[in-house]
Amino acid sequence: MRRSSVVSPIRDTPFDRCERGAAPPSLVRMEALRDSSGITARQREIVELIAQGLSNDEVGVVLGISPRTAKAHSDVLRQKLGVPRRRQIPVAFRLLTGEDPLASRLESARADNGG
Repeated sequence: MRRSSVVSPIRDTPFDRCERGAAPPSLVRMEALRDSSGITARQREIVELIAQGLSNDEVGVVLGISPRTAKAHSDVLRQKLGVPRRRQIPVAFRLLTGEDPLASRLESARADNGG
């Protein structure tokens, strides 16, 4: 019996690149959006909306995601920030980063009022 020596070509898909040790481009972009606190740009949006008092349903409407996805984001934030309750996320974020999650909203309100 003769064996066929078929060599599989190197495929250039994100999965194959990941298997070869290279991070997929989407993960590279996500890491670039992450700052030293470990909070991504999308998670910052979630923190701001929670600080405004929005529910998961309302966060979903604003961001165009499902309420379940909004809840998943807040669950991850609770873990990262080490708080047991969703309502504690904005305070924990401010303590970690020194940033007020409502600062951008307040600045735009001042500009709208001519101040």
